[in-house]
Parts: sequence; C-alpha cells; structure tokens
Amino acid sequence: MKRTVYNHVRAKVSLAISTRTAAANGTAVDRQLSGASGTNEWYGSAMLLVHTGTITDGTHAITLEVSDDNSSWAAAPAADLQGSLPSIGAVDDDKLYEIGYTGTKRYLRAVTTPSGTTTGGVYGATILLGFPNVLPVSRT
Repeated sequence: MKRTVYNHVRAKVSLAISTRTAAANGTAVDRQLSGASGTNEWYGSAMLLVHTGTITDGTHAITLEVSDDNSSWAAAPAADLQGSLPSIGAVDDDKLYEIGYTGTKRYLRAVTTPSGTTTGGVYGATILLGFPNVLPVSRT
C-alpha cells in the first residue's frame, strides 16, 4: 500500500459552507468509525480546518467543542489545541485556518458564534482525522 494522504486521512464536514449570521453547532464527527470490512477505525489525531469565502460584516468566533458521549459538549481545553482558534472578520476573505487537536475525546464539532452581523459571511469547517489504527482508511 502506498503511503499517501488518501490512504491515511479522512475529512468530515462539521459546518457546511454557508452564509452565516447566527450561532450554529456543527455536525459531530466521531473519531471511531466503522470500516467497510467491519473494522473499528480509531483516529489518533484530528485537525479543525476553517475555510472562508466572503465575509461582509460582523465577527465570527470559531470554537472546537469535544465530547465523550456525543451529548455533553465542552470547549476543547487550550492545552489540547495547536494554533489559535480564529475570530473571522471582513479582512479574512478566502482564508484557511488550521487548528490541531491533541486531546482524547471521541467526538468533535466546530461551533460558530457571530456578533454584529447583518449580512454575515460565507465559511465552513471540516474535521480532518489522521493516524488511524487500520490502514488504508475506509471510504464508506
């Protein structure tokens, strides 16, 4: 098997790309996934990717929330983050932010909290999962 990103990494959408003016919780991403062959894939590493389009007004604070049970959520501790969570404004069109997560919580989601918006901004967030215990990763 070739050592490629395709075989070693999975990307899961948490906040779909959309024009946003209000707070939103992203879709939960489970770090333990069932593979096509019935295996349980555990991803030992994760990264939040926030990608922006046009931000017309307001400030859009992005946070990463974590959970053990996909029910009780809390902000990821700063000690478990690599890089800084972005606060997106009108000067942040067409940018990509990368924030690593080194903690052990099973479920992750992006959260946005806009303020001062009228027309808002276009952006989304993806959770990138890596260092799986089963290779190659399943694409199911």
